[in-house]
Amino acid sequence: MQRVPQLKWAAHPWAALFLCCISQKDATRFNIGALLMEKYTNSMAGDTKFEADDVSYELTSQSLIHVDYIAPPAAISDYVTTLYHFRCDEPKITDIQPASVGHLSLFPYGKGEMHFRAGHSDPNPEVAVMTPLSTANPIVVDGPFHAIGAALTPLGWAALTGLHAGDNRDRLRDAGDILGESATQVGEALIAEYRAGTKTGEECALAIGEFIGGSVKRVNSRHAELIRVVNNWLGSSLSPDLGDLLERAAYSERQVQRLTERYFGLSPQALARKYRALRAAALLSFPSLTPEFEAELGEAFFDQSHMIREINRFVGRTPARLKNPDNPYLSEMIAPKNLRELGS
Repeated sequence: MQRVPQLKWAAHPWAALFLCCISQKDATRFNIGALLMEKYTNSMAGDTKFEADDVSYELTSQSLIHVDYIAPPAAISDYVTTLYHFRCDEPKITDIQPASVGHLSLFPYGKGEMHFRAGHSDPNPEVAVMTPLSTANPIVVDGPFHAIGAALTPLGWAALTGLHAGDNRDRLRDAGDILGESATQVGEALIAEYRAGTKTGEECALAIGEFIGGSVKRVNSRHAELIRVVNNWLGSSLSPDLGDLLERAAYSERQVQRLTERYFGLSPQALARKYRALRAAALLSFPSLTPEFEAELGEAFFDQSHMIREINRFVGRTPARLKNPDNPYLSEMIAPKNLRELGS
């Protein structure tokens, strides 16, 4: 079976989309995507909706959102997937944050809430930690809304916070409560400089990266190796077999279950389900794939409706919306230059 294109997820905070990197460049016609596009043509025009727990959200047009991605310095590349600077100057912003890794974020402009499937909502502190997200979640913000920050790798989450990802997932919390007063002081100083115009968004993002580099703690070497093994396992197939992970890991099945939830926030089975949806969404956002990838995508789900439900749950978009040509922001976010390979 041909290896699935490698993807690494680094969605910016409270943005509606995900990032992906497709390493293959010789893709051909992708009929599954065409079939889904035909079924969902109506969602191509204008804004779309996200349905969560019987609540419908009208989403802000992506053409009104601007985001810059800054490559993390080599010294922190094991801990940070990307740095970012996000801006939307509309008076009200409604969007979807996909299932993702944790973030350390500054919110110099904009007050709002993230609404979670479990029923709770969290406001956005000015200096915040977004914990790993198990599903896509809507956000509503009084604008203008600016965000600057860093998307963490699973290793970065553990090394920076020391927290159990599963016990702390699906929250937006004050960074000071997790990282201490130094995080609040650094964040507030950067926000003041950004508002005064003495520091750019990129400079603030790099300063956040510098703070992370000086704050991370050593992770148990065997646990760090398991994180690498899980990353590679997730990248091996759209539907990786748990037995393959257990063969590669130097732990018992019970230990693998426990440690995967500790560092990734979900059990291996749930994690594979999440990344299957994210990868499927990434593949559907491209106009073509090799026949091998097309076949594997078709085999990864029971049927098209199952695929659509899973993508909506974890990404917050229908397949048609992923390929909307009216969204230049989406086109930029899925550009290969924005991400490195999972497990690299």
